[in-house]
Amino acid sequence: MSDATAPNNFLHNIIADDVAAGLHQNVVTRFPPEPNGYLHIGHAKSIVLNFSLAQAFKGQCNLRFDDTNPEKESQEYVDSIKRDVNWLGYDWAGEVRFTSDYFDQLHAWAVTLIEKGVAYVCDLSPEQAREYRGSLTSSGTNSPYRDRSVEENLELFERMRRGEFDEGSCALRAKIDMASPNMNLRDPILYRIKKVVHHHTGDKWCIYPSYDFAHGQSDAIEGITHSICTLEFADHRPLYDWFLTQLPVPAKPRQYEFGRLNLNYTVTSKRKLKALVDGNFVDGWDDPRMPTISGMRRRGVTPAALRKFCEMIGVTKSDGVVDVAMLEHAIRDDLDKNAPRAMCVLRPLKVTLTNLADNHEELISAPGHPHRDDLGERLFPFAQTVYIDRDDFRVEANKKYKRLVLGKRVRLRHAYVIEAEDYVADEQGNIVEVKARIIENTIGLDPEDGVKPKGVIQWVSATKHASFKVRLYDRLFNCESPDADDDYTVHLNPESLLELDGCVGEIGLAEAQVEHAYQFEREGYFCRDNSAAELVFNRTIGLRDVWENKA
Repeated sequence: MSDATAPNNFLHNIIADDVAAGLHQNVVTRFPPEPNGYLHIGHAKSIVLNFSLAQAFKGQCNLRFDDTNPEKESQEYVDSIKRDVNWLGYDWAGEVRFTSDYFDQLHAWAVTLIEKGVAYVCDLSPEQAREYRGSLTSSGTNSPYRDRSVEENLELFERMRRGEFDEGSCALRAKIDMASPNMNLRDPILYRIKKVVHHHTGDKWCIYPSYDFAHGQSDAIEGITHSICTLEFADHRPLYDWFLTQLPVPAKPRQYEFGRLNLNYTVTSKRKLKALVDGNFVDGWDDPRMPTISGMRRRGVTPAALRKFCEMIGVTKSDGVVDVAMLEHAIRDDLDKNAPRAMCVLRPLKVTLTNLADNHEELISAPGHPHRDDLGERLFPFAQTVYIDRDDFRVEANKKYKRLVLGKRVRLRHAYVIEAEDYVADEQGNIVEVKARIIENTIGLDPEDGVKPKGVIQWVSATKHASFKVRLYDRLFNCESPDADDDYTVHLNPESLLELDGCVGEIGLAEAQVEHAYQFEREGYFCRDNSAAELVFNRTIGLRDVWENKA
């Protein structure tokens, strides 16, 4: 797990001080996503932070769905979020919680605010309410409905609950201060009418609490000690505290804010990600190019790499932009240490070894990983005919070309040195076959005649191998700040996906497990796709950063 106790984590220090002062017997945090989309890399930071802090203090972290906006929410999103949290390596305390579990209590507390004279039903239209609210430079104006009696407000709110009013015709608002410099305190909405079936409560309700009203009270019901939010909620904290002060809540949680995760070459707005899905710019929320957790999982990113990345970027009190190269470094570092090796030929070219018999077959062994004895050995056949990559043969080449050249030698990785003698071309002049000979006694040894090979290339037996499709994924956007323009889709990278059919690899790859990572030697890191019926490998990331020179 990533280390939430790192010295640069100011939230850890706050909790440690609270525990030392005896303010809390048990630390309770929560991860409260809205089920209106799939989680993305920014949510991963929040998940790691909340769960790791709870672990560090032997406390608990709840998973609570903020499901107060039913027209945008669904069970599909609920299920995907639960999978993502588990996949990252975390288990929430007790059962999954929903804000909608507390709707009865929230409604009762709304009635309490009306009875105290600090909430009222307002008949202003949404457009009028915005006008009355004022601006950052001018005070708001009191609603003409602000001074309704308690009795009238109770009656109107009950009629709202019974569904007697149309959507948008009225709302329950808190009575705070329309002149406050903090816009969130200018009589915020507590309940609005939404005649929508809820994914969790069905048609029981036609009024729903606002997030601001539900947030702190749900925290209080669950006994949350430290309510950790991203920085955009800092201006909402006075409202969070106001509700807790006004109501007979069972606990008094405290809200703290940290800087959210922003990545360059990426958009993390759920609204924009949903637009990419709905507009068919990508193949669903789990498209391996998406910054969603499910997309990264399908691409082959590991939970350990994401947790390590979250540790690397730390926890700060200000927003900033993190270079996506840091995420890619964490992914490469994890896969380099843990992914078993295999050989793959993406663009096969037939090579016939003329001094071997037609039925020749011998087994070649190679380590599963150059530095991991626990990954054992792998065996694959060597026959008269093998495949090499088309880019690994030239009829003529300069001295910088370290692969197979007519009349020259190269080593087949883990196997023999071979020398190219001839080639066959089709009517269009395309090379379709290379004829070569092996140099005897060169497995692990240099040729006895002293003529060394120019380089090493990968190969695959033409008789016994795995056949599959490969998807070469790259960054979804080719612009460092795609959000800088209103139409961020103009910055989509047209080379973010290249599909290759007819690829071949070591025979053992035919049994590859879904999402199991490999390093295809010289090509990059790949994993078996988790949604394709056929054998498909997705490129997780290349062996080196090719974007550094593009910037």
